[in-house]
Amino acid sequence: MNAYLHCLSHTPLVGYYDPAPEVLAEVEQTIAQARARIAAFDPELVVLFAPDHYNGFFYDVMPSFCLGVGCHAIGDFKSLAGPISVPAGLAETCAARLMEQDIDMAVSYCMQVDHGFAQPLEFLLGGLEARPVLPIFINGVAPPMPGFRRARLMGEAVGRFTRSLNQRVLFLGSGGLSHQPPVPELAKADAHMRDRLLGSGKQLPPDERQKRQSRTISAAKAFVQDQNSLYPLNPQWDNHFLDLLSDGQTETLDAMSNDQLSTLAGKSSHEIKTWVAAFAALSTFGGYRTEGRYYREIPEWIAGFASLSAAPSHE
Repeated sequence: MNAYLHCLSHTPLVGYYDPAPEVLAEVEQTIAQARARIAAFDPELVVLFAPDHYNGFFYDVMPSFCLGVGCHAIGDFKSLAGPISVPAGLAETCAARLMEQDIDMAVSYCMQVDHGFAQPLEFLLGGLEARPVLPIFINGVAPPMPGFRRARLMGEAVGRFTRSLNQRVLFLGSGGLSHQPPVPELAKADAHMRDRLLGSGKQLPPDERQKRQSRTISAAKAFVQDQNSLYPLNPQWDNHFLDLLSDGQTETLDAMSNDQLSTLAGKSSHEIKTWVAAFAALSTFGGYRTEGRYYREIPEWIAGFASLSAAPSHE
């Protein structure tokens, strides 16, 4: 088997405001089982599709897609901090091949990322440097954003590139399903927040980062008490989305606009384009089968939380 996939929701709130013990145990067991499947696959290369939450990418320059030739995690919300193990030469070659396929892939030699990248590497592989990683950012929070079609085409191009390597490749997608935590918006920002969103937030002072984290925790606590205090979760849509992935029907999402997705599932649900890109990449290896599906609404984490693996069906 030359390819495997796992998509997993992330949350900055793990360990800060957790659900009931039995729910947390479910999630931990689900992740442990996925980690075991990945260990059995023994990937030689990991391609990680993940978003950012105004910790590494800002409106001074906001690409739709960016491949990190060099990459480090900042360790927000007690996620792992430090360098991610990127094979720089391979990343440069990948970016060049994607451009040849009409994919507008930005590159960064000092890409800064947050828990959206760090959590799947920690939870599923045991660390930021456990395996060689091609980290690919997909803008999922800062309009204008890429649509489903562009994410799918980019994922397919990445899949074609990795097929040529003759390596065991693990595709990871990182993102919540329906959710809308209190992420700032440029159109509604005051002067201070606007300055942060335009780039000064990349080096956020510790006290301000702590206040930002406290606001998120407080919002989660309020959401548990009143599901209308934030945009409500949409488990019906979330499970429909998982069905589409399982049935190999990601192309049917091409016609959905970004506004439609925001209305259905909240403004942060655009993170699911990381899942679409990962499944599109896997599809270039042929038909696939899914396994290990898990879904639960977890208001404590302000997320429709899901986990899903897949492997080529012909192997």
